[in-house]
Amino acid sequence: MTAAPVRTLLLWCPDWPVLAAEIADGVPATEPVAVLHANRVVACSERARAEGVRRGLRRREAQGRCPQLTVVEYDPGRDARAFEPVVAAVEEVAAGVEVVRPGACALAARGPSRYLGGEEAAAERIVEHVAQSCAVESQVGIADGVFAAGLAARDGRIVPPGGTSEFLADLPVEALGRPALADLLRRLGVRTLGGFAALPAGDVLARFGFDGALAHRLAAGEDHRPLAVRQPPADLTVTSDHDEPIDRVDAAAFAARTLAEQLHERLAAYGLACTRLGIEAVTAHGQELHRVWRHDGLLTAAAIADRVRWQLDGWLSGSTGRGGARPTRPTAGIIRLRLVPDGVLAQAGLQSGLWGETGAERERAHRALSRVQGILGPEAVVTAVLGGGRSPADQVQFVPWGDERLPARPGPPALPGEPAAAGATGTDRAADRGDGGTPPWPGRLPPPAPAVVLPSPLAATVHDAAGEPVVVSARLAVSAAPARLTVGTARPAEIVGWAGPWPVDERWWAPAEARRRARFQVCLADGAALLLAVEAGQWLVEAIYD
Repeated sequence: MTAAPVRTLLLWCPDWPVLAAEIADGVPATEPVAVLHANRVVACSERARAEGVRRGLRRREAQGRCPQLTVVEYDPGRDARAFEPVVAAVEEVAAGVEVVRPGACALAARGPSRYLGGEEAAAERIVEHVAQSCAVESQVGIADGVFAAGLAARDGRIVPPGGTSEFLADLPVEALGRPALADLLRRLGVRTLGGFAALPAGDVLARFGFDGALAHRLAAGEDHRPLAVRQPPADLTVTSDHDEPIDRVDAAAFAARTLAEQLHERLAAYGLACTRLGIEAVTAHGQELHRVWRHDGLLTAAAIADRVRWQLDGWLSGSTGRGGARPTRPTAGIIRLRLVPDGVLAQAGLQSGLWGETGAERERAHRALSRVQGILGPEAVVTAVLGGGRSPADQVQFVPWGDERLPARPGPPALPGEPAAAGATGTDRAADRGDGGTPPWPGRLPPPAPAVVLPSPLAATVHDAAGEPVVVSARLAVSAAPARLTVGTARPAEIVGWAGPWPVDERWWAPAEARRRARFQVCLADGAALLLAVEAGQWLVEAIYD
């Protein structure tokens, strides 16, 4: 047994694509205007209809009927953007609005009809408010269900409760908005929605399929789903204004505690918890300060208060770090403090451990690092993130503690494997990838990444089996297979395997900054694996593999 359709109020703006073109592009809707999609008319103005232009006509035929016709291309994004102020105006009168499509929105009629003095009064109030707020003409239809209310809105009609089936019965089958189905029904002798609704539901499903069965339900006055109303998001931000500017840390700590409790209570009222907290402050001179703190778990009232106090302490105290860097101090005391829960989730989203809180050690470390960051500034504590780049040193980016751990330049996903066999070239390795994914950076080393990247490369020499230095030409031709490696003053080590070269030609467009080098992976007889680079004839040890 299906539930009865909800009494629905639907606001419809005639010729909305034409009105949207006037709102967004300044096309005069009072002139002959047609909106085309796939070379066919999908909407036209009243003046264009008076000249014989109709929906479904081709461009040439429409322009033949109305030579002065202004043609506008169909843009669903433009229609949606222009319709948003209309929806906002409706929400100022009644809550719970569903956007059916650009140009039409629906809501349950019970609420506004009760506090506005009836359905007719509610319809008049909404139409008048939209006209005054947006300068848009609209019509309202009220019936049982969204489909029937949409048809009633075309005549500005209010269908009595329980009279929806009778209202739909005499309408033509074209009102279903399914041209192929309507054409087939007419050829079968079914011309009205009442005649279509009288057919057995099982036979309709067997003959016309699922879409035909859905249209059969609509013709009978039954909606296929309830209203999916748009609920305005809850305002979770808390703000405190201070007549006397706060310029002392103790006063800031007191304000932080009070505001943190307010935020936690507001989140708890909605069953939410905070994982990312935005702290905003405005000084007496109008300076705006902003910082975001992250947390892997759920921020309690005490944790929120701690982070606000730490941040205010860092802003107001201006403590000097070890490197002599001094955080920028506000130009005046703080007169407004705002807490914005930037990341929220259901309070049951994170579960405690069976014997106490999950990650207690991690929480203590996070508190300590956050404390240091609050005193010395956000850049004082950083964490390493792997990203793009050609060399191992370039692939490491330092991100402040608590910020999103996303690299500035993402690279392709790493592939498992070992250094290539002796004599293999970088081109061969790239061809052997076969991953079909994101192409690598030109000159980027194949995985695995080295375990240790030397802060300063070590000078080295590479000789072949005959004792001659190995050189790499401008065309990346290796003079001979590398056989021995000497690092600094150490004893020569035998090379048992090597791969490369991988060329890197950087900033060739700026001669003063240009850099050209080639890299090799080598395996030594003692089991060590090194990353070598040759630049301007000089060999260097850049990194060590584990």
